[in-house]
Amino acid sequence: MTIGKRKDTFGIKVGHIQIGGGAPIVVQSMTNTDTADAGTTAAQCLELARAGSELVRITVNVPEAAQAVPEIRRRLDDAGCDVPLIGDFHYNGHVLLKRHPECAASLAKFRINPGNVGRGTRGDDNFATICGIARDHGKAVRIGVNGGSLDQELVMQKMQENTDNQLGKSSEQILNECMVISALDSTAQAIDLGLSENLIAISCKVSNPTHLISIYRELSAQTRQPLHLGLTEAGIGIKGTVWSSVAMGVLLAEGIGDTIRVSLTPRPDGDRREEVWAACEMLQALGIRSFAPTVTACPGCGRTTSTTFQKLAQRVEEHVREHMPTWKLKHPGVEDLELAVMGCIVNGPGESKSANVGISLPGAGESPKCPVFVDGRQFTVLEGNYDRLATDFLQIVENYIAERYPNRP
Repeated sequence: MTIGKRKDTFGIKVGHIQIGGGAPIVVQSMTNTDTADAGTTAAQCLELARAGSELVRITVNVPEAAQAVPEIRRRLDDAGCDVPLIGDFHYNGHVLLKRHPECAASLAKFRINPGNVGRGTRGDDNFATICGIARDHGKAVRIGVNGGSLDQELVMQKMQENTDNQLGKSSEQILNECMVISALDSTAQAIDLGLSENLIAISCKVSNPTHLISIYRELSAQTRQPLHLGLTEAGIGIKGTVWSSVAMGVLLAEGIGDTIRVSLTPRPDGDRREEVWAACEMLQALGIRSFAPTVTACPGCGRTTSTTFQKLAQRVEEHVREHMPTWKLKHPGVEDLELAVMGCIVNGPGESKSANVGISLPGAGESPKCPVFVDGRQFTVLEGNYDRLATDFLQIVENYIAERYPNRP
């Protein structure tokens, strides 16, 4: 399969990160902390950035949140983290940005939802206020249309046109059409208000993968603005990951999309970084970008009744994620490393030989000897219990990284 070449879009700067204009596709995430709690929010921003998020969005919904934004930025800077922050505004963004100029100055981009700025003349005025502040501060904006908060006046108008002219469109087609119209009309309005085309990104988010694909194909055909991809609400666990991957995978393969977010519903006390890892894995699976060493592991079968290879695969994954923030600074290129943890002798040796470093564990009833392959050749044979195997194998991986990807001066 040949991955599609992204269309020529305008390049916009969000802090030091470029979106569109031929730049690599950018990974985004969003905090789920109370933004007014500057310490907790800054800590989660730092976690998300270290996990691979290149832009982090935070909720700015009340004065206390707006007041906390400069402190969040300071804490990140003090920690040596330059990840740009995006302010997520709904309903009262025009008020918060006007009353808290330090908040506006500390953010790299404002997210505006055209469906939530107000109706009629009042909505136009509120939209103009946000765009004016962005223009005056030289900040980028994302005009983010959501299916759940679409302008109902526009929807009713298009429904009536469909009926009056007997166009025969389904309600889904009309809603999708309204999403695109809202995004493009709002973009034109922002440009008329003095925002440069090089400061505007667009998104049209829904929760249905097939609708998202249809909307973005149409949007991509009608605009050169950078496009932000993502389902509005993907869901929890496997469902959220699969639905996001199906929708965005199709679009990315067609060359549509300049920045992505996987909006996973976290489990109670879950790890917010999962949405970052999912986005990175999606881009890496398509061969678009590399973020961390890949770990290939077999699914297991009746030959692998021992759980040793499963625990080892998990241990290797955790080791990679734990050490990647340091590796990417000290060992440039390590993100292209391929590792394999296989469970039996059927595909184990072959897959292990194909990886840079791979181990083939014996299955149930086989000799408890585990050959390790390095760049296609058998390097050694490991023996012992799980702890011994894990320690020895990870040491081989560490040695390989040190030799293959020398420390950056």
